[in-house]
Amino acid sequence: MWGCTLRTRTSPTPGAGWSWAAPDSPFVVCVEFAVEGGPRVRWRIGRDVLKQGLYSTSGLGDVRMWPSNPQERATAWLQLASGDMAALFELPVSPPAEWLEYTYELVPAGSELAGVDWDAATADLLPAHGTRSD
Repeated sequence: MWGCTLRTRTSPTPGAGWSWAAPDSPFVVCVEFAVEGGPRVRWRIGRDVLKQGLYSTSGLGDVRMWPSNPQERATAWLQLASGDMAALFELPVSPPAEWLEYTYELVPAGSELAGVDWDAATADLLPAHGTRSD
């Protein structure tokens, strides 16, 4: 399994661990927040949403991301919402941009589904040959 994790002193968010595993889940980046005195909270965010959000507005609904100042490109905002609660984080662009670039070197955009066994993946969706569906 390929994988990479961003856990550095320049981590985009203090107390957060970013991880990505391919080929098991190449479209998704997991962000785990360690809340002091509380549980760990894990969000799964589309890799393309994060990449686009570093430089322009991206995401809908629960996950949104946009650059704080498009001309400078030094930081970006990440908003995570659930129900009536939301959290807004300002991230330095450089560490996650470099880390995301590495993930695209491991599994290039457009090749995320190259290793999927479509026969196995769809086997349970279709009735078995010779069985009757009512």
